[in-house]
Amino acid sequence: MNTLGERLNYVRKKKGFTQDSLAESIGVSRGVIFNLEKNKTEPQTIVINAICQILKINKDWLISGAGEMEDSREASQSAKILAELYEVAKSLSEDEQLYLLDTVKALKQRLSRETKNEKNV
Repeated sequence: MNTLGERLNYVRKKKGFTQDSLAESIGVSRGVIFNLEKNKTEPQTIVINAICQILKINKDWLISGAGEMEDSREASQSAKILAELYEVAKSLSEDEQLYLLDTVKALKQRLSRETKNEKNV
């Protein structure tokens, strides 16, 4: 991925957005996203910042390919949450841990469906 357009296209799809849904999320037309992905226009800072916030990605990575794709603040927060979940789960019995895991998986599926439905509306 050598260009901003290639990186944007990759991460947009990876995060489950269409050009339309991403454009709507940041308040621009689909053409703005299309033109960015095709490297037809120079990106405005406000648009780049909005894209990075919505997709939770590192601005430097999007612009130049430098660094990690994921925003390190997001990764750090996720690590804290996972550590807390582990602390709670380790005091449970194996059956309770399995129940908790099944509950989290079911919640993930439900949220994924709801997110897809919101993006298609």
